Amino acid sequence: MKDFSFSVFPNENFLDLRLFQYGWEQCAPLHSFGPFVRNNFLLHYVISGRGQLDATGPDGVNRRYVLGPDQGFLICPGLVNTYFADKKDPWKYVWLEFGGLRAEESLGAAGLGPLQPIYQPGTPEQGRLVRDAMLYIAAHSQASTLHLIGHLYLFLDGLIQSSSTRREAAGPRLQDFYIQEAVTFMEHNYQRELTVEEIADMCKLNRSYFSKMFRDSMGCPPQEFLIRLRLPKPAPLLPGVQKAVRRVPPGVADAEQGPAGALSRFRAGLPPRGKPFFITPPPDRAASPGSPPWAWAGGSLRPSAHRRAMPPRRSPGIGPAGPAP
Repeated sequence: MKDFSFSVFPNENFLDLRLFQYGWEQCAPLHSFGPFVRNNFLLHYVISGRGQLDATGPDGVNRRYVLGPDQGFLICPGLVNTYFADKKDPWKYVWLEFGGLRAEESLGAAGLGPLQPIYQPGTPEQGRLVRDAMLYIAAHSQASTLHLIGHLYLFLDGLIQSSSTRREAAGPRLQDFYIQEAVTFMEHNYQRELTVEEIADMCKLNRSYFSKMFRDSMGCPPQEFLIRLRLPKPAPLLPGVQKAVRRVPPGVADAEQGPAGALSRFRAGLPPRGKPFFITPPPDRAASPGSPPWAWAGGSLRPSAHRRAMPPRRSPGIGPAGPAP
């Protein structure tokens, strides 16, 4: 019988709240995870059994928490955490990893954060409603992204309403306004070369301050967000799949120069600049002599077996190079 479930949310640019991965697991005795640092928020709800969390707070102090059924624990981004199951009564838990502009604010309204990572529901019944909301998401990985994001909102609302450490939610933050404006600007201008300086100038902010604010809110730097925007766009513009692609159409990430462009091509599975490649090559060309240096083989881009013979290297004043050791 399967004792775990794990799913990854499609990479779509939801801003206020975003899912990354979710699932549940019946752990083996002393099963552990960590020490590890997350980039997003990760909340576990203990369904049964017991375990421990070792969490390092922003003050650098490591704290240990012992948890049992109908409790939860929060892993905050940027902090070292380790958690492990009890030897005699290992826990079973469900988890959600999420982020977005409203994630920290919503968790704060539930009274959860780096110095208070333990979720304690007001009553066991309230806690089980939160558990069921998490299990619903974990069991519906085939549902639409909007459906899952909608249930993420319902889960967070239930978490806030049921938390024994609940606080009044804070009002809108000015930095959220800047982030929304920057994202809208990028969505309308990703087709052309776009620099972080230009985006920061549009927001009337210093470049360094804007970059840090964007990374803290979105979980990635502005350049990375631009790449995510651009990567889904080239497909309709590419020529037929049986043709060698020697030029990426305008308006896609490969138009960028420098490291960002190189990362764009790597993320998209493209070879280095100037190297032609085949997408699903014709059968008679897949492994034939004369095929290009980059070919589609076994489902991934890699150099083909055929390579042009290279003349032996010479060292100045020494003569022809000998055989390799």
